[in-house]
Amino acid sequence: MTSTETRGATTAEERRSWVPMASLFLAQVLMSFNVAALPVSLGGMVEDFGVPPTVVGSTIVVYGLTVAALVMTGAKLGQRVGWVLMFRVMVATFAASALLMILSPSVGWAIAGQALAGASAAIIVPSLVALIAENYRGAQQATAVGSLGSARAISGVTAFFVGGALGTLVGWRPVFGVVLALAVAVLVLSTRLRSDGGDREVRIDLVASVLIGLAVVLLTLGFNNLNAWGPLVATDDAPFSVAGVSPAPLLVVTGVVLGQTFFWWTRRRAASGRTPLVDLRVLARPSERAAVYAMFVVVALEAALNFTVPLYIQIVQGRTPFDTALAMMPFNLTVFVTATLVVRFYGRFSPKVIGVFGFTLTTVALAWLSLVVTNNWETLPTVLGLLVFGVGQGALVTLVFNVLVTAVPKHLAGDVGSIRGTTQNLASAVGTALVGALLVTILSVNVGRAVVEHPELPPGLVAQVDLDAVNFVSNDELREVLAGTDADPAQVEAAVALNEEARLNALRLGLLVLAGVSATAVLPASRLPRYRPGEIPDPSPEREG
Repeated sequence: MTSTETRGATTAEERRSWVPMASLFLAQVLMSFNVAALPVSLGGMVEDFGVPPTVVGSTIVVYGLTVAALVMTGAKLGQRVGWVLMFRVMVATFAASALLMILSPSVGWAIAGQALAGASAAIIVPSLVALIAENYRGAQQATAVGSLGSARAISGVTAFFVGGALGTLVGWRPVFGVVLALAVAVLVLSTRLRSDGGDREVRIDLVASVLIGLAVVLLTLGFNNLNAWGPLVATDDAPFSVAGVSPAPLLVVTGVVLGQTFFWWTRRRAASGRTPLVDLRVLARPSERAAVYAMFVVVALEAALNFTVPLYIQIVQGRTPFDTALAMMPFNLTVFVTATLVVRFYGRFSPKVIGVFGFTLTTVALAWLSLVVTNNWETLPTVLGLLVFGVGQGALVTLVFNVLVTAVPKHLAGDVGSIRGTTQNLASAVGTALVGALLVTILSVNVGRAVVEHPELPPGLVAQVDLDAVNFVSNDELREVLAGTDADPAQVEAAVALNEEARLNALRLGLLVLAGVSATAVLPASRLPRYRPGEIPDPSPEREG
C-alpha cells in the first residue's frame, strides 16, 4: 500500500461517527446531574426525612467517597473484563441507584442509593477516557476529551433548573427520575461503542486497592465529622476518644499515612516489574502533579459553593428549590460557557497563564462575595461575584483535565481516568464535608458569643435551648423551638434577629476562608506547563520515573 493510501485509511479510521461519543457524553451528564441534583433536593429531603441538612449532605459525601475509594480498582477491572461490557453493566447499576433514591423511605436508604451510584461511577469515570481513546483519534479525540468538561458544566445548569422546577412543583424524588431516564438513554446509545474483550492477564493489586480505599474512607470520615466529633477534643457525640482526643483528626492523620503507604507500595511494585494499581508515570512531571493539585482545589471549591448556597436559600431562608436554581443559574451558566469556550484561548495562552488567572478570579470572587452577600442572593453585587467565580471555575476544570490527558500516551488513558476520578470525587466529598463543618462551627461560636452579648435573652431562657446542637435553621423553625419555652414575644424576636445575624456572619466568614484556600492554589497553578498547543511534544510511552 502506498503512503497516500495509508494516510487515507488512517483518516477514514479517525473520522468516526459521533453517536458513540453521545453515549459517553450523556454518561458524564448522568453522573454530574446526579451530584448536582443532591444540593437542589436538600430542602425537600430534610423535610421528607426529618433530619438536619448536614445529615442529608452525607449523601453527597458518600457518593464522592465511594467513587474516590474504588475508582482505581474500577479502572483495572475495566481493563481486565473489557471497557464496553463494564461500562454497560455499571450504567445499569447506576439506574438501579436512581430507583433506590426515588423509592427511599428514609435518609439511610438515600445514602445507600448514593453509595451504589458511587460504586457504579467508579468504573464509568475511567471508562470514559479509555473508550474515547479506543473510539477516536486525532482532532476527534481532542474534541471528545474537551466535551467531558462541558458535559459536567451543562449538567449543573440542567440539574439546578430542572431539579429546581420539579422540586418546587412536584417534589425532590422525580428529580432522580431524570437520572433514571438518562441511564436508559446511555444504555441505548452504547450499542455503537467499539467493543473490546479485555485483557485477562491484567492483575488487580489487592494490597494497593485496600490501602487507597481505606485512605479515602478515613480521610472523608475524618473531615466529615470534624464538627460532630470535635476538631481536637472529643465531644459527647464521638463514638470513641483517645486520651480525650477526637477520632476525627486521628482518622485524617491515619488516612494520610495510608495514602503515603499506597504510593510507596505502588512504586515498589512497579520497580519489581509487576503491574501496579495505577501507573504513576502519569504524574511523573511536576506540571502533571500541579494539575492534580489544582484539580483538587477547584473541585473542592465548587462543591463547597454548591452546598453553601442551597443550604442558605432553602434551609435558612425557607425558599423553594426553584429559587435555588435561579440563584445558582448565573454561576452554572457561566461555568458551562467558559468550559466550552476556554479551549479557544489555548493557542494564545499557556496552561500556566490560564491556571493562575483562573485561581485569581476565584479568589477575588469569593472574597468579594464575603463582603457583599446579604440575606437576598439576587442582588447585583452577589450575582456579579457568582459570575466571576464561574469564569474562573469553568476555565480551570477544563484546563487541568486537558493537561493530564495530552501529556500521556493512549495506553495510560485508563490511569488518567482513575486519577481524575479519585481526585475529583475525593475533593467533592472533602469540600462538602469541610464547608459544612466550618459553617456550623462558626455559627456555634457566633451564637454563643451573641447570647452573652444580648442581655435581653436571660440565662434561664438560654438554658432551655440546646446550644451544643446549633445548626442552620429557618426563622420559622426557630420560632417553633422557642414556642416550647417560656420566652415572651419580645424575646422570641430578639432570638430570631440574633440567629439571622449569626447565620449571615457565619456565611461571610466561611466564604472568606474559601477565598484563602483558593489563593493557596495559585502556587501549584504557577507550575502548570508553559507550552501552547502547537508546542506540545508527542506523549511517549516511555515516561521518566
